[in-house]
Order: sequence, then structure tokens, then C-alpha cells
Amino acid sequence: MSTNLARVVPALPLPVAGWTRGTDVVVVGSGAAGLMTAVALADAGRAVTVVTKGALGDGSTTWAQGGLAAVLGADDDPELHVHDTLVAGAGLCDEEAVRTLVAEAPAAVAHLQGLGARLDLDRTGRPALTREGGHSRDRIVHAGGDASGAEVTRTLGDALRVRGIEVLEHTAALDALLSADGRVAGLRVARISDGALVDAGDLHARAVVLATGGYGQLYAASSNPAGATGDGLALALRAGAEVADVEMVQFHPTVLWTGPGAAGQQVLVSEAVRGEGAVLVDADGRRIMLGAHPLADLAPRDVVSATIAASLRATGADSVFLDASHLGADFVARRFPGITAACAAAGFDLTREPVPVAPAAHYACGGVVADLDGRTTVPGLYAVGEVACTGVQGANRLASNSITEGLVAARRCAALLAEDLPAAAAPVPPRGPVDAVDPAARAEITAATTRHAGVVRDADGLAELAGLLGGLPRLIPGAALDAATVETTALHTVATLLTAAALARTESRGCHRRLDAPETRPDWQVRLVHRLDRSGSVHTRTEPVRLLAAAQVVA
Repeated sequence: MSTNLARVVPALPLPVAGWTRGTDVVVVGSGAAGLMTAVALADAGRAVTVVTKGALGDGSTTWAQGGLAAVLGADDDPELHVHDTLVAGAGLCDEEAVRTLVAEAPAAVAHLQGLGARLDLDRTGRPALTREGGHSRDRIVHAGGDASGAEVTRTLGDALRVRGIEVLEHTAALDALLSADGRVAGLRVARISDGALVDAGDLHARAVVLATGGYGQLYAASSNPAGATGDGLALALRAGAEVADVEMVQFHPTVLWTGPGAAGQQVLVSEAVRGEGAVLVDADGRRIMLGAHPLADLAPRDVVSATIAASLRATGADSVFLDASHLGADFVARRFPGITAACAAAGFDLTREPVPVAPAAHYACGGVVADLDGRTTVPGLYAVGEVACTGVQGANRLASNSITEGLVAARRCAALLAEDLPAAAAPVPPRGPVDAVDPAARAEITAATTRHAGVVRDADGLAELAGLLGGLPRLIPGAALDAATVETTALHTVATLLTAAALARTESRGCHRRLDAPETRPDWQVRLVHRLDRSGSVHTRTEPVRLLAAAQVVA
């Protein structure tokens, strides 16, 4: 299939660069993947500059509660981790990438410990392990009970500072600088001051590594922080890179529900709570996951979210409930201190009562097409972590594979660039049409995407969403670009690709659930890959996936 589906912004109206600097590698983003890439590159002797839109460590990693998946237990086996990942991925995983992830995960955890990570340990002094949905063994390494991401961020942030790596905080990466032959030769960046873009300049580099995370803020309610607006994906697309699986947005099934008007970043209640024995019930106390899947409350996230959504449609309720009260108040408070405190702040006692939960946008399984070494389809441009689509996550991410993938890919990308840094290229002035989406349209984008492209979708709603996105106002010509416009334009780009892919995929698979096409179809065991031409037209093709025959059964 090769179809001209929609139109998005092909290039931003950039502010004039007032300065130019050079470095070996620019890393964009300061979550686990970006920080590990920078630290490993510095250790290899490369000059690195980190660009981050907020403060260092503001990304999604800091908020991660569960941990890192790795085969470390005596009763575990790499083949089981591979199998669990492929089954959760619902037929869209790349087996080679999954096997690489599983094989290198223990070394990534050990590297993190070597940098000073304070992991939770068992009585023998080894990392304590727990279980989450979709896993057949206890293999989740954690820290601080439910503060794993914060400990990863602290560890890598400290390592970054010790090495004296240059960090440009509160700085927006606007568009890639391209050479005459289409290679990425750096970035146009600008400092963010009260929402305005000031002190714009060019960072010339032999490689640019995107580690900007996902696009959870495309939805009205999300577990993601405010900066997760898809900037990296949109930048890569404008630079000529391919993106894939954008329709596969994972909704975390247990986000604390605090009322119908809740918007923005919401309180996540980790899957590890169910891993320790908590269960999902309706308002009458009936367990909703019994009979829905052989693993019941520990089914893969797409199954749990879809089951909750079906329960809410059937009952007209706004939430279901997560009941951990039978685990004992002391155990819950000790094992999940952060979640317990967050629930208490919202007026709920996780230790003694069922708390209301509902699905909310959580993780982007798709992104910039890349291998686990970070290579994209554009020379000089690399992508690691959630912004990348390596084939590891498929149509539905297995719990706690995300930080693991970010660290594995970061280590591999750094090793590649330490040995084979691209030759320097001279950027040429941008050419072609420029545009941006009016930032006043952001609320309309998020409301419509939430309504029509959430946990469940159908053709009529998606077609309505496509029409709305195609008719949104653009920035007035000559108006100054600001941070809000950059983010809104990125959200529009991601929403447009997601909608086009969700309309094209006339089946239900993994995170993508169509009420009007509920079956999983073998002919749709393909990835939808998008590219952008200079006019802003999006072109899409299908691409086969490599998969174990034993893992072709999907929920």
C-alpha cells in the first residue's frame, strides 16, 4: 500500500540563528535513554551536548513506578522473556530486536548499578524481583518500592554532572539542519523564556540522537508529564525520517480517577500493585478480569484497558476500582509509599479501600523507525527510547520493557558512535514551504483525539477526527514562533498520522481496538510506515514484521 493520506507541517518558520557551535553529538532529551547515551558517549571520549526542553530529568522516566524487566531470577529463562514480549506485542514485534533486548537487559541493569543506582535488594543482596502484567516470572527490578524511574534519573543525572557534560536546559530543538545530500548536520535550537523562543542558534554536530519520549499529552488525561508532546517524532519526520506504529498508543489501565474534569498528567497506580495481588472490581465488588484472560488481573495492558472500557460502557460508570486492601495496610504502605501518598493526597486510602481507576494514555509503542543501535532512515539522525520504533514493543508494550529498552538502545547507540561517528557535513539553508499550527487549536486537538482515538475507536469517529485536523487554523504568516506553537504543531502532526493509520487498520490488534472491526486479521500483521514529502503530504506503506510462529496468538 502506498497512499497519500494527509498533510502536516513540512518545516517550521525558524527564528534566525544568532550563534553557531560545534560538538560531536547532540542528544535531545534527558530521560533514561538520553542520559545513558550521553554518559556512555562521554566515557568513550566523545564531545556531547544535551538539549532538553525542561529541566534536566523532567521527562517521563522520573515518573516511572514499576521498574526494569530483566532475566535475573533462578527460575527465569531468556526464552520466557522473549515469548512474553512477543505475545504482548500482538504480532507486530520484530523478533531479532526482542531477542537483543532480552539478551542485553541484565548487563544494562548491572551498568546502572555500577553508576550507583540504589536498587531494592533481596536478603541475598541481589536485586529484588516482582511481577507485572504479561510476565510469566518475577523479573521486574525496582527501586524505592515504587520510585524506580526517579532513581534511574538520579543515578544518570549524577553521572552526567560528574563527567561535566554540557546541558542546555529549557531549550527547544526546532528542526534538524540538513546537508545538501540529506544528512543531518545538527539542530536549530532556541532557549525558552516565559514561553518565548529567544537566543536561537545552530548546534553543528556529526550526529543527533533523539531521546525525546512519547506523545501522551495528545490526550486530555495521561500519565505523562507536560513535555510529552511528540516534538522529537515531528522533528524527525520533517527531517525525512520514517515513522511507524503511531496508532499503537498504550493506555495504562490503572490511572487514579479523580473526576470527569480531570486533565493533564494524572496519578499512575503501578501495575506492580496488581503484581503483588491487588484486583480490579466494579462498583458492586465483582472482579472484572476473571474470565477475560487466563492471567486475569495480570493480563497484558491492552487486554485490561479494553476490558475496563467495556465494563464502563456496559454500566455507564466513570471508573472501576483497584482493591489492594486484602494485602495488608502495612505491606501496601511499605511496598508502594509514593502511590499510597499520591492516593491519600487525592482523598483515597489505597491501603484500606478500593480506589477508583480508569485507563489513560501512557506509552507510545510507535515512533521514529530505528534499529536498537539507534539508526534511523536518515544518515546522521539516531533515535533511542520511547521516541523510537524498534519493533521491540510491537502493538502493545510488555510492562517494564520501556526503561530497559531505553538503556539497551542507549548503550548500543553510544558504542556505535564511539567507533563509527559520521563524517562532518555542512548544513545548507532550509528550503521549501514552512508552516505551523495555531497554538489556540491545542485544546481542540486533544479533546477530539481523546473522544475519537482513545482505548476504542471506529471509522466514523476517526473520519470526523481526520476532518477536524485537516481544517485547523495555521499560524498567521510572519508571526513569531514560540514554544506553544512548536508543541501544538507536533501534536497536530502525531494526531494526523495516528488518525490516518487507525483508519487504515481495519482490525483490532494490541492497543488498537476498533468497535466496528473487532477481529484480529492475519492480513493486517504488518506495520504502517509513514514518510513526509517536501509539500507536507504524508505517504504510507505497509511493511512485514519478523515474528516467532509460536507467538502469533493474540488476545
